[in-house]
Amino acid sequence: QDKETKMTEFWLISAPGEKTCQQTWEKLHAATTKNNNLSTNSKFNIPDLKVGTLDVLVGLSDELAKLDAFVESVVKKVAQYMADVLEDSKDKVQENLLANGGKHWKLVQANSILKHIFTLCLFLCRGSLLTRSLADIVKKEDFVLDSEYLVTLLVIVPKSNYNDWVKQYETLAEMVVPRSSNVLFEDQDSYLCNVTLFRKAVDDFKHKAREYKFMVRDFQYNEEEMKADKEEMNRLSTDKKKQFGPLVRWLKVNFSEAFIAWIHVKALRVFVESVLRYGLPVNFQAMLLQPNKKTMKKLREVLYDLYKHLDSSAAAIIDASMDIPGLNLSQQEYYPYVYYKIDCNLLEFK
Repeated sequence: QDKETKMTEFWLISAPGEKTCQQTWEKLHAATTKNNNLSTNSKFNIPDLKVGTLDVLVGLSDELAKLDAFVESVVKKVAQYMADVLEDSKDKVQENLLANGGKHWKLVQANSILKHIFTLCLFLCRGSLLTRSLADIVKKEDFVLDSEYLVTLLVIVPKSNYNDWVKQYETLAEMVVPRSSNVLFEDQDSYLCNVTLFRKAVDDFKHKAREYKFMVRDFQYNEEEMKADKEEMNRLSTDKKKQFGPLVRWLKVNFSEAFIAWIHVKALRVFVESVLRYGLPVNFQAMLLQPNKKTMKKLREVLYDLYKHLDSSAAAIIDASMDIPGLNLSQQEYYPYVYYKIDCNLLEFK
């Protein structure tokens, strides 16, 4: 199907068995695919589970709701770590975020790798121009050095204010050297510029620069410190390369484990909710729908027409937040059929 119309959102629903559960499935499938192509459907098979008392099921329903939210947050965090490590390459990230139930790693291996995540992420991000190392950016010739009277400052200039900088930097204080400013580097938001002035004008210049949102970076050119900085960055770069493969594998395996656990929690929620709603003996069909983006409203209407007889008191959607134990209406979405959303859009890419 066209990628634009296929959603990363899935609807996990259940309805009572008609004469047989197969009939329930066939009726749903025909209503949503035969003439209108509203969704892509599949049966969602849940094994026969032991049913406790009603009180136990009500309590379980509430606990599963909390567990669902927790496991979903774990899945999203692991996915985000993967995006950080792969530096937001969308295709690579999605290729690696597959729930394929890979082999378990020993916990010791996992822990030793995790110790490096924080350092590696810092290295990957390296911060803004205000905080990052400048060792790989500035050169000796960018500065006036060893002068009794003159000093070179580094200034962070927001890109939106750059024209103001060009017009005004020579007049922000007395004794600024004309035409002494150049752009040395840029990131997404700002330029790093140098400017040379007399030492006694520095305080005035800094004060005036702040008014225009030009930030003077506290930096002194020191070749020994910069050499140490570069060596540290090279060491981190080598460390990152060594850890990259094992780290990606660890994230793949643990994403898979977490995602599978999440879907199992959803399955348990459908089972418990279906028994609470449709009663005993257990007789319902769970189904997984992948809606088409352009026809989601129509799909809701078709499902409502199919199942409105299950709950005569239910409107298509109840907007008010209600708290009835076991029915989890606090989601502010209530339908006459059991419904849970599975949102597989785990990452936001720029």
